Amino acid sequence: MVLMKRKHEELEIRKSVYGDGNKWFRGSIIRKSSSGPVYLATLKKPRWRLTHLPVLMAVKSAEVSDSALLQREALVLRNFHACPYIYRCFGEEVFTSDRNRMVYNLLLEYGPGGTLADVIKKTGGNGFPESDVRRYTRYILEGLDCVHSAGYVHRALKPENIIIVPIITSSGTEYIAKIGDFGLAKKSKQARKILTMPKSYKLRGSLQYSLPETVVDKGLQQEPPSDVWALGLIVFEMLTGKSVWDGKQDSEVEDILSEIGKGHGVLKLPGETEVSEEAMDFLKGCFAGKAKDRLTAQMLLDLPFVAGLGKDSGEGEEELSVEDSEEKDCSPSLSYHETDDELSSYCHAPTTYVTQGAVWAIC
Repeated sequence: MVLMKRKHEELEIRKSVYGDGNKWFRGSIIRKSSSGPVYLATLKKPRWRLTHLPVLMAVKSAEVSDSALLQREALVLRNFHACPYIYRCFGEEVFTSDRNRMVYNLLLEYGPGGTLADVIKKTGGNGFPESDVRRYTRYILEGLDCVHSAGYVHRALKPENIIIVPIITSSGTEYIAKIGDFGLAKKSKQARKILTMPKSYKLRGSLQYSLPETVVDKGLQQEPPSDVWALGLIVFEMLTGKSVWDGKQDSEVEDILSEIGKGHGVLKLPGETEVSEEAMDFLKGCFAGKAKDRLTAQMLLDLPFVAGLGKDSGEGEEELSVEDSEEKDCSPSLSYHETDDELSSYCHAPTTYVTQGAVWAIC
């Protein structure tokens, strides 16, 4: 308790050190990222339309001397301004704070619906209806395909780094998923180098999002297949509300990943897990032990689990303004597409596979 209070005080001190921007007020910390805390920022003059900035934003800040990760993220995001499934960057700002410190700020899109991790947590360990999993997976895949097509590897794909954004469609309000936090992203050829994680970055649950190839090689030799493995973990968590590694100690996870990476084992789903045949095929494509055997993001988009779903969402649709999102409850409820005829006709009652213990395995 004392440690938590101390950390909170440290974060508040950091907030006061950074100060407000030229056109925005710095609010509370809304989440953490690979490059440090993310703050909520409010435009000082919300009705002033001579600006490209939205009323609410997410802001990452660091002293200029310690802003390499943020500046790198800004450079990476310039490649994806046209992709509706990657969070938007509204620019960079450098100013001198009240404490006479040069502060670098990266202005980013705010997700009124929280993060995917927040939404999964609200299920109480039960997971989403499969129709919702299919849609969210499609959005994430579209974003991941943009990343890989541009020659980048995200290297930090997990529910905490995916924001939920409401948009207005012809059938009402819909929530889409957007990939965020590109602080660790690298060009594919650069990602092959063994790199050291910054001290501020910790994988949730320690080894929970580690990869067979990195455990075996003891280095971060990550290529696009690494992101695909991480996507499989996310999809499983959406389906069940739990991690693939739920209940396992770090040492057990490391041993399993090591065996898979050496080609001596396969990933097995825990407990009793009900998934459709299409979901199983999708997970198989993500969880091949050897990186070269995993399906690419483009190949996964063609699988029945996601084919034809959400393809046009976010393209040509209007994102819900902050003013509107504040009037409505922007915490996405599950199965809000149950009345969508097109989706309902596609997401028929799934053929169910029930795994008993370690019977279900990715081969």
